[in-house]
Amino acid sequence: MLPPSWHLIGALLVLAATAGDSTNKIILPQILNGGGGGGIGAAQGKHPSGSKTVVAGVVPNFGGAAGNGGNGGNGGNGGGPVAGSGTGSTVVGSNGVIVAGGGANVPTSNLNIVVEEPEFTEYIENVTVPAGRNVKLGCSVKNLGSYKVAWMHFEQSAILTVHNHVITRNPRISVTHDKHDRHRTWYLHINNVHEEDRGRYMCQINTVTAKTQFGYLNVVVPPNIDDSLSSSDVIVREGANISLRCRASGSPRPIIKWKRDDNSRIAINKNHIVNEWEGDTLEITRISRLDMGAYLCIASNGVPPTVSKRIKVSVDFPPMLLIPHQLVGAPEGFNVTIECFTEAHPTSLNYWTRGEGPIIHDSHKYKVEATIGVPAYKTHMKLTIINVSSGDDGIYKCVAKNPRGETDGIIRLYVSYPPTTASSGIYSTDPHWAENGINNNYAYGGPDSTRSIYAQDKNKTQNPLLANGNANEADAESNGVRGHNPSMAIAWLFVVVATLLLTIRSAVGSSLSLSLC
Repeated sequence: MLPPSWHLIGALLVLAATAGDSTNKIILPQILNGGGGGGIGAAQGKHPSGSKTVVAGVVPNFGGAAGNGGNGGNGGNGGGPVAGSGTGSTVVGSNGVIVAGGGANVPTSNLNIVVEEPEFTEYIENVTVPAGRNVKLGCSVKNLGSYKVAWMHFEQSAILTVHNHVITRNPRISVTHDKHDRHRTWYLHINNVHEEDRGRYMCQINTVTAKTQFGYLNVVVPPNIDDSLSSSDVIVREGANISLRCRASGSPRPIIKWKRDDNSRIAINKNHIVNEWEGDTLEITRISRLDMGAYLCIASNGVPPTVSKRIKVSVDFPPMLLIPHQLVGAPEGFNVTIECFTEAHPTSLNYWTRGEGPIIHDSHKYKVEATIGVPAYKTHMKLTIINVSSGDDGIYKCVAKNPRGETDGIIRLYVSYPPTTASSGIYSTDPHWAENGINNNYAYGGPDSTRSIYAQDKNKTQNPLLANGNANEADAESNGVRGHNPSMAIAWLFVVVATLLLTIRSAVGSSLSLSLC
């Protein structure tokens, strides 16, 4: 047993150990191996460096035998702590360092060593990672000793790991450590990162006054368009106003732009036309058929991939017809094509009729064609009449119908009859020739004109001059036809010229029709 005076000295030393700078306090050691009831005394002092603790009486690699009694330790150099123990006791501090024990007769100078507190060696890096990836945060510490390293999510006030143990119930969290010479790096692993994992992560050492440092995990999320909050394909009447919506989520907040699928310009209104529009909503005032088509809502936030949604805008309107040639002439025996251009949405039912007659279908006489144009609401209708004859002249109608209405257009076809000559024949016409006149019938291909006829037998011809009963005049006239009667020559010239003009006109019309196609 120590004298009472030693008990008093030991108590004073314990009080001294609790005073001073709290950052460098050493918790009183615990007796691991029981020995005699030797007194424990400690005093603490500052190392000249200001950050180290000097411990006296440390005897590494020595184990003491049980015994009674002991001498109090001597004070360390520089006012350091003083520790003493009964003979045969091993005393270990809370940081795992032996602070007292061992055999007698150990020189005091050999028992003075320096113990450093744990310190962080590197900052925790801030990390940015896309959602769904794996990430690890590193916390590097030296002189850890028996202290522990813990990871916490600061915003959630949640302890994740302590040393090698995972505390949280989150199965995506794990911890590992890597040894490097005199320090260790403790890694916090987060698999399949979620957006809620974003925030500050704290690495802490459980010293008397805890040491902490922070790193920030930024979780970015690629854009995603919410179909339930965005517009789908829309049908609207021409002249109405429309509003297209596009809602997207992501981190950072996505930017939404609108473009047309065919890269044409967007007419916001009559006076505002743009190449693209930025914003969640696209509004178009008094929409027209020219605005019909697909619009792209494009969401981006710098995190790949950029996403888009295609919204089809349909503009309904009744059919409209464009007829390039309402009056068409064709020589007998040739093929002729008449045409109409239609615009309608929804797509119209298109067909041809002759006057008020039935619908014309493909046959040996007719060829019906319809070609879809660009944009798709345009259609080119063509009707080809094969081997035109006198029975083909008249009115033809192109008709277009859709749920919004119907319309038709009229084309009038004239058939011309080129004259023929014979040395022994007699030129004659029916009474319509004289009534309508040469220029009128051949210029317009009138349906009332009749074909000129020649006959070898004068008795079989209908000559107006013979009908007058003047045989001599008839003979003279017929001699003039076969000879060089100037009046008949002029009439013949008129016929030839008119036929040539009509043929040229038909050829020009056909070339124009082909160019339009």
